[in-house]
Amino acid sequence: MTGTRVTATGPTGADPAAGVHPAAPRLSVLPGDPLRFGARVTGRGVTFTVYGAEADRMWLVLLDAGTGTPLAEVPFPEAFRCGRVFTMTVAGLDPAAVHYAYRAESAAGGLPAGWAKGPLLLDPYAVSLAGGETWGRRPAYRCRIAADDGFDWQGVTRPRIPREELVVYELHVRGFTRHPSSRVAHPGTYAGLTEKIPYLRELGVNCVELMPVFEFDDTDNPFSDPATGRPLPNYWGYHPVSFFAPKAAADPYGDGPARELKTLVRELHRAGIEVILDVVYNHTGEGGRQGPVLGWRGLDEDAAYVRAADGAYANLTGTGNTVNANHPRTRRMILDSLRHWASEYRVDGFRFDMAPILARGPGGAPLDVPPLLEAIAADPVLADRKLIAEPFDAAGLDLLGRFPRWGRWMEWNTRFQHTVRRALAGRPEAVGDLAERLAGSPDLYAGYGTAASVNLVACHDGLPLADWTTYERRRNEANGQGNTDGPPDDSAFNAGHEGPTDDPAVRALRDRLVRGALLLLLTAQGVPMLLAGDECGRTQRGNNNAYCQDNEVSWLDWVAAARHTGLTGLVRAALAFRRAHPALTRPDHPRRRFATAHDGVVVHLAHAPGDHVLVAVNCRAQDGEAELPEAPVGTRWQLFADTGLPLGQELAPAPGPVGDRLPLAAHAVAVLAARPLSSRTDLTERY
Repeated sequence: MTGTRVTATGPTGADPAAGVHPAAPRLSVLPGDPLRFGARVTGRGVTFTVYGAEADRMWLVLLDAGTGTPLAEVPFPEAFRCGRVFTMTVAGLDPAAVHYAYRAESAAGGLPAGWAKGPLLLDPYAVSLAGGETWGRRPAYRCRIAADDGFDWQGVTRPRIPREELVVYELHVRGFTRHPSSRVAHPGTYAGLTEKIPYLRELGVNCVELMPVFEFDDTDNPFSDPATGRPLPNYWGYHPVSFFAPKAAADPYGDGPARELKTLVRELHRAGIEVILDVVYNHTGEGGRQGPVLGWRGLDEDAAYVRAADGAYANLTGTGNTVNANHPRTRRMILDSLRHWASEYRVDGFRFDMAPILARGPGGAPLDVPPLLEAIAADPVLADRKLIAEPFDAAGLDLLGRFPRWGRWMEWNTRFQHTVRRALAGRPEAVGDLAERLAGSPDLYAGYGTAASVNLVACHDGLPLADWTTYERRRNEANGQGNTDGPPDDSAFNAGHEGPTDDPAVRALRDRLVRGALLLLLTAQGVPMLLAGDECGRTQRGNNNAYCQDNEVSWLDWVAAARHTGLTGLVRAALAFRRAHPALTRPDHPRRRFATAHDGVVVHLAHAPGDHVLVAVNCRAQDGEAELPEAPVGTRWQLFADTGLPLGQELAPAPGPVGDRLPLAAHAVAVLAARPLSSRTDLTERY
């Protein structure tokens, strides 16, 4: 096919003779590539390819890269169209000087043709967006033309940590360093997090799970602060504007966000730390029918969203729309997005928000064999990436222990969270369940291995550990929803007093509970996941849904954290203990198990060849004792930690051998390991 001259239309004020804005580049149009969506710089120019399900005509809208001023609209030639794919290569463009969007027309009553008569549509495959660089300012989005940034990975390779050896640390990129006490050069950015890698290494985690980094509109929140009347932000970012573009960073222009995020991934990998992205493919920032038209809705509404017969949007996510994830075209886009982050950014895996949405069909009903989940599990590009499902959605579909796996999928095990919290608080119904959770939940994951269970005691949803022991009633008034939002049940236990207190007995019990929860998390079989700040007493002041709190409620206060050195030291020691004991990281559930639950005391034995670890928990409000099994031949039980001792002393128990009965304080956790009879070294000296 030969090149084609096209007639471009321009905005009001354009030169009528030229038909384009005076600043518009001189253009010629060549055939494109219908098989690769998005905008790509080629040897002949820039190739643009977009799918328009109902569009009869499509225009490429060129905008000034500096100001966003419209320059020209270039129609896609009918001769280059392939099915419903509009494609062309535009020669004469400087990718750094222009941004772009699309405009569509449908004879059946879709978007009208003509300048300023219908919304500009973002390219769903744009790998970089402009217009949202300033946090807190309403974005005016447009697409960037991304050329090869030539990023230097410096020979650093991915750590490729076995699943069962992972220790995940969930954090919010902005909140981790936004507080002035972080003392980093670029607070609240990828670059700021990069500066904190030494802290992560010293703590002992080997994987970070980043809350959403896809581009999102941080002003997209209809609620206001009831105290000031000011609009509240969308701080967490669970309303994606793009599935391919990263959120702006310290250098928000050009390839800055991509370069900074790649630098973060590279330096984490250099430190032996993997990167998992928390991805949101279950809904988008377009919201309900009254929400903004960003791109998906204007180009392929039926494929993008689950809809009723009357066209109404299904709302299975609580956010106004539900992605039609198993529609063939949307399924391909989600797969292409995952491949993009895996290949271009070299991330190590993904945590899927409200993953059961991805198991629903076009009508919203659950599928026995969801094509998307099967395709993700079988995709060769994603073959060595971790896949973690949040196994429930907002419409009540709970697939915990039943999520389709194909030997690949792991699950956030929230049953572990609630069992540990309730058992430590002394709720009788949780005591008998605790041994199953400590053993890697074989009742849920038998045949799939211990790594199928991602254990947690806290996450971004709900109360952090410090607040779990302080508030039994959520304190979400600042969210502007009349305290009706957030999880209704956090399995909270305020230790006898609601809110902060100076009562030494209450404070001591709260410390014991938090230390016990962390110790159980880090010595249970399965993959432990820490919430950032739980290792140093971070509080959200009782807010259990801090999605809109871009302030000290959500930020990590590094000065306050430094006052919790005893708690942080326990976590470091427990992680070192975990690395040293194969019994805690064995990939399979042992066929022979020892566990007892008697009179509120639970004793669980984890074992591997040559290694035995014993965990004892007093779930009662009274002191008690644990009856221990006989140590393996040639060994004796020795204490590693006992949270019944005062804060800061739990790692220095008596070094001598332990008998067959171990005293346990109320609500206390003790961890022991089998040591050779000939050993004279205090167990804690090894960690």
